[in-house]
Amino acid sequence: MTRHFLALHDYTKGELDSMLALAADLKMKQKSGIPHRLLDGKTVALIFEKASTRTRVSFEVGVFQLGGHGLFMPSGSSQMGRGEPIKDSARVMSRYCDGVMIRTFGQEIVDEFAKYSTVPVINGLTDLFHPCQIMADLQTVIEHKGGYAGLKFAWIGDGNNMANTWIEAAAIFGFELRLACPNGYEPDQKVMAWAEAKAPGLISLTNDPQVAVAGADVINTDVWASMGQEAEQKEREKAFVGYCLDDALLSLAHPDCIVLHCLPAHRGEEISDSVIEGKNSVVWDEAENRLHIQKAIMATLICCKCGDAVSYRG
Repeated sequence: MTRHFLALHDYTKGELDSMLALAADLKMKQKSGIPHRLLDGKTVALIFEKASTRTRVSFEVGVFQLGGHGLFMPSGSSQMGRGEPIKDSARVMSRYCDGVMIRTFGQEIVDEFAKYSTVPVINGLTDLFHPCQIMADLQTVIEHKGGYAGLKFAWIGDGNNMANTWIEAAAIFGFELRLACPNGYEPDQKVMAWAEAKAPGLISLTNDPQVAVAGADVINTDVWASMGQEAEQKEREKAFVGYCLDDALLSLAHPDCIVLHCLPAHRGEEISDSVIEGKNSVVWDEAENRLHIQKAIMATLICCKCGDAVSYRG
């Protein structure tokens, strides 16, 4: 059976831990110049209906480092972008490629593509979830904190795809998560209900950033207006007053907390320049780890199709 990577809730904690361990191993190999051509001779289609810097570069470089070929397909360059049914595109691409990554708007797009695809499909980002980014964030937390168990995580800002995926992660991995979102900008209710049923008491939601940040070991934030919401920028600036992760807010967290931001950052809005450039920031390690965790995800899904185990270490 073909496994896809559409949302964290499709996987067990053990399976996700194996991917994180593999990411650490592949990062070590890359830094040491040790070949790890796990996708030798394989082709991965990279479909982009949303603009990207980090996702495109990290996936293209990742496929190359694994010995495969990444086929970049921007919006409008394929029949799918011109109205071809998703199920038709999925069945055709499955005949040509060994895997597909999609960065798009609606979660239903990647879900339908995966339904008709006979090769692994990876969610590079949708409006609902961003699983590759949260896995990169967790890899960064493990590197800097030695693990995630027992840590207090805080999310400050919009209840967007990042917030939704952090909620899934907290429920699956079993760590405390406190989210601070303005009224009207809360995370998806279905995601919250699923997480609360799976891990009662671990996840809390407040409208006060100070409450969420107090004593936190890991703080994460994101832009106030995500891609496609640019027309709401001025309205959101008013709603998010007090939600800037600045030095005053950071001072309420644990002194050696780490600060995450998936980028791009609007300095002076959701995060101050002094914080993103400060001693608590691990944003650049976080950005690099997109490369390594995505390599681990691709290798796990595509190599598993060839018969290798999820826990492959190379």
